[in-house]
Amino acid sequence: MRRHGKDSPLPREVGVLAIVAFVVALGFGIVAPAIPLFVRDYGVGTTAVGFAISAFAFFRFVSAFAGGSLVERIGERAVLAAGLAIVAVATAAAALAGNFPLFVALRAAGGIGSAMFTVAALSLLLRTAPAAQRGRAAATYQGGFILGGIAGPAAGGFLAEISPRLPFFVYGGFLLVAGVVALVLLRPAALPPVGGAADDPHPAVDQVRGAGPAPAAVPALGEDGGGLRAALRSRAYVAALVANLGVGWVLFGVRNSLVPLYVTEELGKTVAWAGAGLLAGSVAQAIGLLRAGRLADTWGRRPSLLLGSGLATAAIAVLVLPPSTAAFLLSMATFGLGASLLASVPAAVVGDVSPGRGGRVVAVFQMVADLGAVAGPLVAGWLTDAFSYQVAFAVSAAVLGAALVAALAMPRDRPAA
Repeated sequence: MRRHGKDSPLPREVGVLAIVAFVVALGFGIVAPAIPLFVRDYGVGTTAVGFAISAFAFFRFVSAFAGGSLVERIGERAVLAAGLAIVAVATAAAALAGNFPLFVALRAAGGIGSAMFTVAALSLLLRTAPAAQRGRAAATYQGGFILGGIAGPAAGGFLAEISPRLPFFVYGGFLLVAGVVALVLLRPAALPPVGGAADDPHPAVDQVRGAGPAPAAVPALGEDGGGLRAALRSRAYVAALVANLGVGWVLFGVRNSLVPLYVTEELGKTVAWAGAGLLAGSVAQAIGLLRAGRLADTWGRRPSLLLGSGLATAAIAVLVLPPSTAAFLLSMATFGLGASLLASVPAAVVGDVSPGRGGRVVAVFQMVADLGAVAGPLVAGWLTDAFSYQVAFAVSAAVLGAALVAALAMPRDRPAA
């Protein structure tokens, strides 16, 4: 059996998936600024704009589990490419939609394709990466998303000025390129067999350090159909789910929906200051990812998850204090560092408990993040209207704090050798 140390080069497939992630995130960032402008041309109100945006996230959430089942039946490579093709066609067609209901339907179809791509890509990443490198692999993959997400909106704003339809066509083209790259470079012969990961599972994920032999790996889903049930009995997997819920709630939800309003209404600053805070968080997250994956592999999953959830919880808790611009910027940067660990460590844990083609295990992991991204802005927005920004941030900090508690409940693990 081929062995991989923590300092060995990552498998080529990890780099390919990171490039695909960068292209996808770049295209998504390009189209994001154009959607509100485009929808307004149908003569609808602000609520309809929000509905058009939410349709993508909602259908991505409800179709993720089916995408995981497809992964188990026909394989990650085919589902990944099909998902990218669906999003590409739906996005390009949305630019030509003649009415608002058709536009929403095409955005919903894009959400289904996005779920297929995300579940398949993460499943393939975790199956390909050896146990001693899963943290680094997850961090590399997430780094592609972050860099693409930073670069995309700037280009999208420029393209939307030329034509609100142009970003949709550019995004569709990027997705087709990403799909071709995936089909060509992710060759079936180069992938590990379905029966197991590229290496042994992470040693003793649910084992107290030095307390005897490591338990048997969780069966691959395609083998006995009970892999998800077995994973849900693992305290490590449950901790990963709770952490990913917090990531979706704050990183993908509250941070984008509530923070800009907090800056303008509570701090009395311009939107540019909100952008500066979000940029500080993204930069800190990108820098943190350089070490987060290695920490997960060398220091261990449990202490890394404790550090990440602790930093993220403390960062959002700072916003419960009386408004301060300096505290806000510090909060965003600190949250970015915590998010770098929360973006890589939970994914590595999922790979540990699902060493085979674990489509449904990965799907549920992705679904909780999508659930947080949908529920977070709604709950936080209602709390802000009913009480205050501070109450909304306190509840968001409590969601992240639940990940800290769940990480404390994880058995101590040995770093992969």
